[in-house]
Amino acid sequence: MRKYTNGCMEELAGELCAGLLRLRRGYVDAAEALMRIIDSSREYPCDFVVFRLTGYRPPRKQGDKTIEGKTLHSDLQRLIFDVCDSFELHGSDYGERVHDTAFLAGRFNVSTKTIQRWRRCGLPARRLVFPDGKRRVAFLESSVEWFVRRRGREILRSARFTQMSSGERSDILRRARRMASLANCCLSDAAKRIARKSGRAVETIRYTIRKHDLKYPDKAVFPYLLNAPPLGDQEKTAIYHGFLRGRPVTSLADKHSRTRSSIYRIVNEMRARQLLKRSITYMYNEEFDLSDADNLILVEGAAKKSPKKGRKDKTAARPPADLPPYLRALYDVHLLDQEAERDLFRRYNYLKFKADKCRTHIDMERVRTPQLKNIEMLLVRANVIKNRIIRANLRLVVSIAKKHIGGAQTLFELISDGNVSLIRAVEKFDYSRGFRFSTYASWAIMRNFARSVPKERYLLDHFATGHDEVLDVAASLRLPPLWPTRAERSSMH
Repeated sequence: MRKYTNGCMEELAGELCAGLLRLRRGYVDAAEALMRIIDSSREYPCDFVVFRLTGYRPPRKQGDKTIEGKTLHSDLQRLIFDVCDSFELHGSDYGERVHDTAFLAGRFNVSTKTIQRWRRCGLPARRLVFPDGKRRVAFLESSVEWFVRRRGREILRSARFTQMSSGERSDILRRARRMASLANCCLSDAAKRIARKSGRAVETIRYTIRKHDLKYPDKAVFPYLLNAPPLGDQEKTAIYHGFLRGRPVTSLADKHSRTRSSIYRIVNEMRARQLLKRSITYMYNEEFDLSDADNLILVEGAAKKSPKKGRKDKTAARPPADLPPYLRALYDVHLLDQEAERDLFRRYNYLKFKADKCRTHIDMERVRTPQLKNIEMLLVRANVIKNRIIRANLRLVVSIAKKHIGGAQTLFELISDGNVSLIRAVEKFDYSRGFRFSTYASWAIMRNFARSVPKERYLLDHFATGHDEVLDVAASLRLPPLWPTRAERSSMH
């Protein structure tokens, strides 16, 4: 997934990309509609953005975060691309003309770099599958017409630009050579200064200088970019970490005497290494290898819906009175029924299976950015589902921890240990065996608590730990319910 500036937008993008396929096109349309009304000088509440994209209005909380308009605009464009990449959205799915970057450049008599600059200025773009089967950046005709009405003067000015003459090119090279020798400017600074004086785009100036240096290496303006020694693993790691921290690519290129394209190649190489090194474990099922597994698992999955307004939620429970507020909030999260639970574990393991399978096709000699994005997207979607399962079962940890108070550990230490056991249980639970996850998770948490509770330690020493014995052992331990009994509530008062 792309790097988001705002954490709320990154979390929202993961939720939307993991949502039902039939809703994702609507998310893309809603995100573009929101882009058109964003004012860069204003701030927008996160719940407002969620409502405009999904139609769901989350409850307003004190201290809710806001997003700056400029940040929201750029993150919305990233979100559109990520949602488009999460499924196959064809240009033919729209009832209007769809154009790619090359067509739009020819239509307005500008370069493709100018189209990219227009995108940064607000031209909405999507990533769609074209008739040739390739996925490319695309622009709806309605989006282009809206941008022309909004930025018509800028478009006319760009269209009047002619191809660079030989005299203008020589003047650019002369100025760059003087800045490099007298002012000790790097390529990035020289390109910015010349662009301000000539009226050309910075990328145009940079491209002109680099093209000259590659064609005439003995007369290169910046020869250090041509003769830079190979980078070691330590330098590549430093470049990668700098990129993740948001350092501009031009700054990294100048510091390490590399071109911008070289920096991007190094970043992709490090991303590929991280993915190949990462441990991806999942519970395999034969249906994962079916030809229509995507439609069978990701499309037809039954997602647990929230109860309708006015209807009592049977999974809701009154939290114990002695719990602090931040633990009482766990009881506001709805529990999962057996069907929804099985569907979530099914999708969770299948997404990790797909990610593990896709990374076997990574070629370190030729790392492809779309391939890395696809793997990262699959892992993000799996992590969103995992967090949903964990949130729905956190009150189980609290319930069991309350039964073990009195030993060396406090309630909060027990809950912390129990949460670790819960996370591990999610990763190892086999949904195909027919057991409820709460039974398996309770057993895992009890095993963890057995180190400090003699009774559970004694039982664990005498019972087997395989899947087949989970139900028997859980019954012998008389696991506590998810909320206190009536007698326990009376004793609290």
